[in-house]
Amino acid sequence: MAEAEVGDDVYGEDPTVIALEERIAGIFGKEAALFAPTGSMANVLAVAALVGPGQEVLCESRAHILRAELGAHGALTGLTSRTWAHPDGQIDLAAIDSLYAPDMGPFFVRTAAVSVENTHNFAGGSVLPLDDLRALRTWTDSIGCAVHMDGARIWNAHIATGTSFEDYGAVADVLAVCLSKGLGAPIGSLVVGSREVIDGSRVRRKRMGGGMRQVGVLAAAGMYALDNNIDRMVEDHENARLIAEICGLDPVSVPTNIVVVDVPSAPDVVAAAVEQGIRIGAVGPRRVRLLTHLDVTRDEAEQAGKVLAGLL
Repeated sequence: MAEAEVGDDVYGEDPTVIALEERIAGIFGKEAALFAPTGSMANVLAVAALVGPGQEVLCESRAHILRAELGAHGALTGLTSRTWAHPDGQIDLAAIDSLYAPDMGPFFVRTAAVSVENTHNFAGGSVLPLDDLRALRTWTDSIGCAVHMDGARIWNAHIATGTSFEDYGAVADVLAVCLSKGLGAPIGSLVVGSREVIDGSRVRRKRMGGGMRQVGVLAAAGMYALDNNIDRMVEDHENARLIAEICGLDPVSVPTNIVVVDVPSAPDVVAAAVEQGIRIGAVGPRRVRLLTHLDVTRDEAEQAGKVLAGLL
C-alpha cells in the first residue's frame, strides 16, 4: 500500500485503481468495474443502474440490500421493493414469477430487476446453486428483467462450489463484490457490469460523495487480497464447521464461513460471550452469528465453539 502508484481517481487517473477495476472486470467477464469505499454504496450504485425511481426490485426477505443498508435504496434512489421468503435464502422462481409485475401503464409499479445474494449473509452463508442462477437468468431474459447480484461474499461461494467467477458474472447484469469481507482488505468494494452501467455509476458515486483522490493506496490492498487471500478461505469454512460441530449443529448446515445459532436471548448470549473473550453478533432477538476469517486461527475457532456451547 505504501508503495502504490497513485493519481486522482476523481479524474480517472489513479493507475492502481484502474488496474484493480480492470482486473475485477476481467475476472467476472464484464466490460468494466468501479471502486467504491463500501459494500453498501456499491450495492446502491449497482441496483440504481437497473431500477429507476418508482420502479421495484424483487429480492429474498432477508436480503442485505433491504435489511442491513438502512433503507438507502429507497431513501437515495426512490425505488420500491417486494420480497419472497425462503428458509435458506434461496431462489424461488415460482414465487418470483408470481411477484413479477410487467409495465401495466401509469397506475402500477413495474418490476425492473431481481436481486440475489451469494453467499446469503442472514441465511447462514448459504450458496445459491449455479443451476438456479442460470434458470433465473433465462427467465429474466425472456421477459426483459435485469438481475443484480450482491456478491459481497462471492469469493466464499467460489471456494465452496468451485464455480468460476466468470460463470457467476454471466448470470447477472450487475454485481457488487467486496474486498473487505473474507478477502481481508481494510476497505473497498466494486460495482461490475457493462461500460454503460459503470459510466453511469461513476456519476452517481460522485453525487453520493464517493469520489476519492489518491485512493490507489486502498486499491493496492485489494490487489494484495486477490493475490493472497482467495484460496486460503477454505480454512475459514473448515473453522466454521468446527464451531458448528462443537455447538452440536450439523456441519453440513454451514456451507461457508458463517455460523448462525438460535438462542433463547441473543443480547444475553452476546454479553456473556464477551465476558469470556469471544465477540459474536446478534442478528435477531433470538439468533446470533459467528464469522470465521483470516484473523481467526483454528485454535481460536475451537475456543469460540467451546464458549458458545457452554453458554447454550
